Amino acid sequence: MRPRPLRRKLLLPLSLAFAVLPALTLAATGAPAASPKPPATVAATPASSAVAPPAAAPAPPRKATAEERAIAERLEPLARAAFWAHEVEIDPKDTLAGVRLAGSLRALGRNDEAASAAEQVLVVDPENRDALLESARAHLAGGSGFYAIPALEKLRNMEPRDWRYVSLLGVAYEQVSRNDEAEAAWRQALKMSPDNPAVLSNLAMHYAARGQGSEAERLLRQAAAQPGASLQVRQNLALILGLQGKLQEAERLERIDLPPEAADANMAYLRAASSGPRPLADAGKLAAAAQR
Repeated sequence: MRPRPLRRKLLLPLSLAFAVLPALTLAATGAPAASPKPPATVAATPASSAVAPPAAAPAPPRKATAEERAIAERLEPLARAAFWAHEVEIDPKDTLAGVRLAGSLRALGRNDEAASAAEQVLVVDPENRDALLESARAHLAGGSGFYAIPALEKLRNMEPRDWRYVSLLGVAYEQVSRNDEAEAAWRQALKMSPDNPAVLSNLAMHYAARGQGSEAERLLRQAAAQPGASLQVRQNLALILGLQGKLQEAERLERIDLPPEAADANMAYLRAASSGPRPLADAGKLAAAAQR
């Protein structure tokens, strides 16, 4: 019997044990004649066939070690998602693997799948804060703020001093046109984390989307001056400057952070948009990624 082929799974090769069954043998016995009479022919009687031992069962798949998991977190999103999907397949109750799978899928833009992965964790552990946060972020990334609100409000109640949940609630409220509540949430988040660049940027884009470019610019300059300011915060500032016709300063920021072809494309857009009738009208939509 031919050995079974080795079965491989993505990232974590798993060898299956196999055994070669011995060939079946037949034994024949005979006996001589017992008297001087003409011998009678005795038919050979086959012995019972040997029973082959059963094939060894495949080795059960093993979960990755802590070291392997740490390495997986440094992979690019597609490989990372495959790794965590394998871990969830081995143990559907592994809440850490489920949360990491959700985050990896969100990084790939597969927001519905990310939300589903996070919600599977919540079936096992309804109070899992990381899963609640991933579920909310996936819904926000897909523009479905309505479905993010229950998780975020639950998180805010669980950890009332954590500014992240309050700031994300502002994004969710704005996505469902609860604009006053959105602004109030961001102002509350700033009281909890003064000069936080992410919150300042969210509030700035809220003002920009309502045509208040000067206030948006002021807040974004304040945000960009903070030590923890991200590239997205600086790009939001470049966007608002460009839409207000301050193209030279906008281009300087673009070329600091982006490769030439990306900066060229952004500047072409800003030159066209800044000459339109309502250049700030879509600023909030263009910077939505920064709010998530």
